Amino acid sequence: MSDDDGRPPSPDSRRGPTSDEGVLTRLRTAEEGPLLFVRELLTSALAVLAVGLLLFALSGVWPPMVAVESGSMEPHMHKGDLVFITGPERYAPDSAVEGTAVVTAETGAEVDYRKFGGPGSVIVYDDPGSAGPPIIHRAMFWVDDGENWYDRANPEYMSADNCRELANCPAEYSGFITKGDNNPRYDQVSGIADPVRPEWVQGVARIRIPLLGWVRLTLANSMATTTPVAPAPVEFVDVPTMETAVPDASTANAAGGDAPGSDAAATTAPLRVEAGNTDADRRARGVTRVH
Repeated sequence: MSDDDGRPPSPDSRRGPTSDEGVLTRLRTAEEGPLLFVRELLTSALAVLAVGLLLFALSGVWPPMVAVESGSMEPHMHKGDLVFITGPERYAPDSAVEGTAVVTAETGAEVDYRKFGGPGSVIVYDDPGSAGPPIIHRAMFWVDDGENWYDRANPEYMSADNCRELANCPAEYSGFITKGDNNPRYDQVSGIADPVRPEWVQGVARIRIPLLGWVRLTLANSMATTTPVAPAPVEFVDVPTMETAVPDASTANAAGGDAPGSDAAATTAPLRVEAGNTDADRRARGVTRVH
């Protein structure tokens, strides 16, 4: 009896030898061509995502890395360092200020708690009343609302002879007094920031990775380059020409008037704006830089 019993061949029998291979199978086994490129791209993206999720799970804050862009914490942190931070309340030691994970330098010296070459915690904070990126400095001591903290402060880091000469003394509210290790004055004495409220603290510095922050700084600077913007269109109206007497420049100056043409120069100068250089723009790009 013939193998052909007269029935039409099934759809599966008409397919080629690769019909059983799905897209995922071909993507997984590809050794060259576009599918290999797509597979490598997806693998890299998934690896970056996995690392990001792991860092977020450990730190509890995003972004978990900040790039140092000044030398205020030298020699313990340098410009271009990448610093891993954790949330302001995560992994709080017993000696931390209540409700935070921050150990002040004053307390750290007593209990031998040291970070980045000195007693106490190094924090990243953002004073909403100050312009510029967040600050990464050491928390020196805690002050209570209304406290005269002048006598507790190190006189070497002061620029006043008494509390009345200080802008933030007595303290108007409770907070941290902070200082850069390489700065000669407290932040609250030099005008960098008011006493740092706990809610201003964005993270506590944990690990420093030398030089790796230059990648972020270079990227942020390249995206914040100054670009010219075309002036807004102006409608010109023809006005009949009239002969008018032009006052002598020396007479106008003697009378206290402005030099002729000064207003026109200010009006017709081309407009230039600095694109993408605000803190909001940097955060939107996922780049955090700290002084």
